[in-house]
Amino acid sequence: MDQVFITDLVVRGIIGVNDWEREQPQEILINIVLFAKLNQAGQSDDVHDSVDYSSVAKKVRAHAENVQRLTVEALAADLAKLCLEVPRVEKVRVRV
Repeated sequence: MDQVFITDLVVRGIIGVNDWEREQPQEILINIVLFAKLNQAGQSDDVHDSVDYSSVAKKVRAHAENVQRLTVEALAADLAKLCLEVPRVEKVRVRV
């Protein structure tokens, strides 16, 4: 299984259970590992045979900036689900 890394993606969003945490956006650091079989992309050199990790990063950023979750765990679960909807992604590891 091949791995695609999205590392040190910094977004600004509302997260936390305390009132002071929810007053203004704070920096959220996100790291993701996408697991997929990418041997066909390596042979064909065709981006359509790979994972569009730029698109994944944009979706992750947009979601984290807008969802306003109370817990990091809920945000991580959201992001994992979003990543698993991407074609060819079979497994994901999310760190928030």
